[in-house]
Amino acid sequence: MRLYSVLLFSTLTLASSDPGKQPPTGNEVVARMMERDRERQAALEGYTARRRYVLDNQRHHKRAEMLVRMTCLKDGSKEFEIVSSNGWGTARNHVFPRLLSAEAEASQPDARERSRITPQNYDFEMIGYQTVNQRPAWVIAVTPKTANTYLMKGRIWVDAEDYAITRIEGQPAKNPSFWTKSVHFVHTYSKQGPFWFPTSDESITDVRILGTTGLKIDYFEYVPNAVVASVNPSAQRRTP
Repeated sequence: MRLYSVLLFSTLTLASSDPGKQPPTGNEVVARMMERDRERQAALEGYTARRRYVLDNQRHHKRAEMLVRMTCLKDGSKEFEIVSSNGWGTARNHVFPRLLSAEAEASQPDARERSRITPQNYDFEMIGYQTVNQRPAWVIAVTPKTANTYLMKGRIWVDAEDYAITRIEGQPAKNPSFWTKSVHFVHTYSKQGPFWFPTSDESITDVRILGTTGLKIDYFEYVPNAVVASVNPSAQRRTP
C-alpha cells in the first residue's frame, strides 16, 4: 500500500565495528548529531532547490502535481514560489497552498525549535546499527515528550560517520484533525558535498470521506549559497 520507495539495507550487529567497544546510547548519538548539525548550519548561507509534489487519491482517482522553487534563508526560514501546477483542482487550489503555508510558518526560527529532533522534544532509545544506501547508520526510536502535531513518533536513522539524519519514519504524535484517521510517512536525506539535504518525502494519509491519499515530494537541483566556513573535516571521519 505504501507509495514510498523501500530502502534496501542489511541488518548488522548492535555493536560497533570494534567488538569490544560498547555501542553509544541514543542520547550520545543525538548529542553528536546536534553538534555536527551546528557546524553544518554555520557553514551554510542558505540554498535554493526545486520540489515536485504529486498527490494521488485512490478512492476518487484524482491526481495533482505541483512544481515549486524553494529558497531557504540563513536562519532556516523558507520561501516558496509555485512554478506550475496541474490536475485535481481541489488539491491545486486548497491542499498544495496550505502545505506550503504550513511549512513556511513552521520554518520560522521561533517555531522550528518546537519540531526539531532534540532532547528537549524527545526521548531516545538505541535500537540497532544498519547499512542504509551503503552507509552505516544508527537506528534510534524517538518518543515525543508531548503529544502535539509538531512532533512525531517513530524511528530515525543517523549516519554513523557524519552524524546526520538520513531517514525518518513514523507518524504524527497527535492526529492533525478529526478528518484524518491515520498518517504514515518516510523522509529520506542524502549527502551533497559536505551537507545533507532532503531527497524525498512520502506519506499515506487515510482521510474520512476522501479515503486513502498519497503524497510524494521529490527534492532536486540544490544550489547552496556561498559557504562561509568549512565543515570540520576531521569530524566527518569519526566512526561510532
